[in-house]
Amino acid sequence: MPDLFFANEKEGHTHNIIMPNVYIRIFPYGSVLYSIRISLTLSCPMNLKLYPLDRQTCSLRMASYGWTTADLVFLWKEGDPVQVVKNLHLPRFTLEKFLTDYCNSKTNTGEYSCLKVDLLFKREFSYYLIQIYIPCCMLVIVSWVSFWLDQGAVPARVSLGVTTLLTMATQTSGINASLPPVSYTKAIDVWTGVCLTFVFGALLEFALVNYASRSDMHRENMKKQRRQCELEHAASMDATSDLMDTDSNATFAMKPLVRHPGEPISMDKLRACEIHMQPARPNCCRSWLAKFPTRSKRIDVISRITFPLVFALFNIIYWSTYLFREDGEES
Repeated sequence: MPDLFFANEKEGHTHNIIMPNVYIRIFPYGSVLYSIRISLTLSCPMNLKLYPLDRQTCSLRMASYGWTTADLVFLWKEGDPVQVVKNLHLPRFTLEKFLTDYCNSKTNTGEYSCLKVDLLFKREFSYYLIQIYIPCCMLVIVSWVSFWLDQGAVPARVSLGVTTLLTMATQTSGINASLPPVSYTKAIDVWTGVCLTFVFGALLEFALVNYASRSDMHRENMKKQRRQCELEHAASMDATSDLMDTDSNATFAMKPLVRHPGEPISMDKLRACEIHMQPARPNCCRSWLAKFPTRSKRIDVISRITFPLVFALFNIIYWSTYLFREDGEES
């Protein structure tokens, strides 16, 4: 009997219901067929940098434990050595293809024969699209609703910002809880991190709007006080001018500013009188922002445009980067 063992086995068992699932056939020309039904759990190291847009390769290694290649050699059968059921269905993966190869190993005790089957799996993305990506997008869009609320609605805007932030943080921790801890950044980490940043930015935007609103109110109060002081000062000046004695005997010598015809003018005076003025170019952004008198309202209006545009740009960069990288690794 060949002393076959599975190099990357974690646990396994044979099937004994109702009888042991094993048989031996001996053919007249000397061949012996030995078949046994076993169930195995194998280790499969994965690179999760592109998770959940990744492809993984898992191997099944079968080797001789005690007999060296001088006594025992494993060979793949010609033709179709590995057969897979046609209706194979996995909940989160699709088996794309499988490859057979040899993995002979050399140690201090000799060289041992080994067979290997590489199974190429592609992760099903539809589950993650429905459970992770779309809910995260919805949370980010809901956080933008605060930009359209009145700046005086403090409880509504604070509750909306804090609720979306806590929901996004809970979903991020739930995603990481189902994955092994790794030292590198995964594709899902980039997505959840940026979405969490957008939600947190929406909450900080309200803090900035609240500060600008209070600053605008303080500025308006200062303007009202300044106008009141100017009115009081103008009234006192009018009262003082009424008491002053107007003397009409004072004469002032004034030179005419109009040049008479035929009177020469020097070039120095001509240069001194030249005034160069460029017509002011209309600025569309400034003229549009001028419709909103307060700084707090301007911040809300700018955020309504800036946040969606930046998030759309992030989506373009994210999907183009990871989808192209996935295709490159596949090729």
